[in-house]
Amino acid sequence: MSETQDKVIDEVMSTGRSKGGRSKGGGMRVALLGGTKGMGRAMARQLAARGDRVFLLGRDTEELARSTADLDARANAEGPGFSHCDLEDPASFEPALDAAVAALGGLDCVVVTAGMFATQDVLEDDLALTQRLLTVNFAHTVVFCEHARARLLADGGGTLCVFSSVAGDRGRTPVVLYGASKAGLSAYLEGLDHRFRSQGLVTVCFKPGFVRTSMTAGLPEPPFAGDVEPVAAAAVRAIDRATPQVYAPAIWGWLMAIIRRLPRFVMRKVKF
Repeated sequence: MSETQDKVIDEVMSTGRSKGGRSKGGGMRVALLGGTKGMGRAMARQLAARGDRVFLLGRDTEELARSTADLDARANAEGPGFSHCDLEDPASFEPALDAAVAALGGLDCVVVTAGMFATQDVLEDDLALTQRLLTVNFAHTVVFCEHARARLLADGGGTLCVFSSVAGDRGRTPVVLYGASKAGLSAYLEGLDHRFRSQGLVTVCFKPGFVRTSMTAGLPEPPFAGDVEPVAAAAVRAIDRATPQVYAPAIWGWLMAIIRRLPRFVMRKVKF
C-alpha cells in the first residue's frame, strides 16, 4: 500500500464522530450488510478499529462468524455479533435488522455494500440471472433500505449509506443491465435524501468506479482503478461528513460529469 493510501486511511481512523453519526459511548452503532468481502469487509475493519460497534449482516453464517471474530480482535473487545440476511430473501430483512437493534441498543448507521454483478455478455445469455441481478440490486435493496429507514427514523435519525455505482450515471454499452439496476438505486437514494433529510435521515449514495476486488478479478482493468482500502476509507469519510453523493476514486466524479454530457451519437460509438 502506498504512503498516500496509508495517510487516507489514518485520517479516517482518527476522525471523530461528526454530522453522519451520533456519539454513543465512544462510537457509532452500525449494521453493515455485506461486511464479509471486498469493500464491505474493509469498511467494517476500519469502523471497528476506530471504536465503532459493527453488527454484520450477510447470507453466509460461517463467513459472518469469521469476520466478526476478526473485528473483535481489531477492536480488542467482544463485538455485538452478526445475523443472517440475504438480499435474495426479503423475509430475512426485518429479523436481521431487529437483531442488530437488539444487540446494539439502537442504530446510528446502516451500510449496504452487498449486491450482484455480472458482465453484459453473461447477462444477455442468461435472462434468469438477469432477473436475479435486477431484483437484488434494485427491488430487494430498496425494500431492505425501507426497513432500515424506518428503524433509523424511529430512533431519531441516523445515516443510511448504500453502495451504488458509476455504472448507473449514464446508459453505457458495456453495462446496460447492471447499470440500469444501479441507476434505479441511485435515483431512489436521491429521492430518499430529499424527502427525509429534514427529519434526521442522512442518505449517502456511494458510487465507486472500478475497484480491484474478487468481484472484478479477471476483468479488463480500466484507467483510474481503485484499491479496496482507500475506497472504503472514502465511504467512511462520507458517512462522517454526511455527504449525499460520493465518487471513489474521486476522479470518477469528473469523468462521469463529462460522460453525462456526451451526445447519444458519441455514446453509441464509445466502449467506455
